[in-house]
Amino acid sequence: MPSLAIARKVNATFRPKYTPVGVFIGGTSGVGGAMVEAFGRYTQGKSDIVIVGRREAAAESIFLSLPRPSDQTYRREFIHCDVTRIKNVQNAAAEILSRYPKINFLILSTGFLTLKGRDETEEGLDTKLAVHYYSRWKFIKDLIPSLNNAIKAGEDAKVLSVLGAGKGGEINLDDLGLKKTFSTMNAALQAPTYNDLMMEAFHDSHPDLTFTHAYPGAVRTSIFQKSDSKLVNLANPFVNTIFRPFTISPEECAEYMWHAVFGNTKGAFRTGSEGENLGKQRYFGSEEAKRKLWEHTVEATAINTQ
Repeated sequence: MPSLAIARKVNATFRPKYTPVGVFIGGTSGVGGAMVEAFGRYTQGKSDIVIVGRREAAAESIFLSLPRPSDQTYRREFIHCDVTRIKNVQNAAAEILSRYPKINFLILSTGFLTLKGRDETEEGLDTKLAVHYYSRWKFIKDLIPSLNNAIKAGEDAKVLSVLGAGKGGEINLDDLGLKKTFSTMNAALQAPTYNDLMMEAFHDSHPDLTFTHAYPGAVRTSIFQKSDSKLVNLANPFVNTIFRPFTISPEECAEYMWHAVFGNTKGAFRTGSEGENLGKQRYFGSEEAKRKLWEHTVEATAINTQ
């Protein structure tokens, strides 16, 4: 496991000879926002950056904090998208694809904390699973052409899903999507394994791309404050105070996440909170599960976008 100082030192060596394009799904705050800031810093502002989320003002604030090179104008763009609806994801992805024929880094870090039971959208998906799995799958699938174009140009093409590598459990192949057996705990255990299998399946069909599923660790973010649960909202200040010694800042987490992204090449990887390779630690996948989950997801997202 690298120390934070080593991770920063290695990250600072990232000096591409091309203008990298980074697309950040959920990049307006927390780990995603910190990753945008780090990306801007390590590229010295010489990069095109797209933030996809719901809070334009937050995105603009991040853009203003980035380095401003004088050699040319680099693109900074916010695209509004509520990722709980797959139709919105499809529209946002189409917009990105039309304007960015090449993508080098696709970072997905949308978070959602709720104590509700199954909260089904009009598209038939649970809101929590839509945020943590289905929307991510849809973004990756629809943006693959731009990622492939980066590879054809001899550039990086990497995807990172920040969720819960090593924190999942066995998935219920008879109830994918948890329509019958939903509980907060089931959703929390299923989504990480869904992400493991998602990354492996995409790598199977696109072996030249790099796919990483990462666990960020205990990070001090505003996710408790933004929860739709009043109990969670009330607990926010106490949790932040009591557990502060055991947590890290979004900025520290971003360094470890980028260390994993920059270090992994051509494959499907699972990494821990310090960017370390988890291998098959607490892995609950199988070829059958990967196939069935893919088939289920294709059907679920296709129906939802009609």
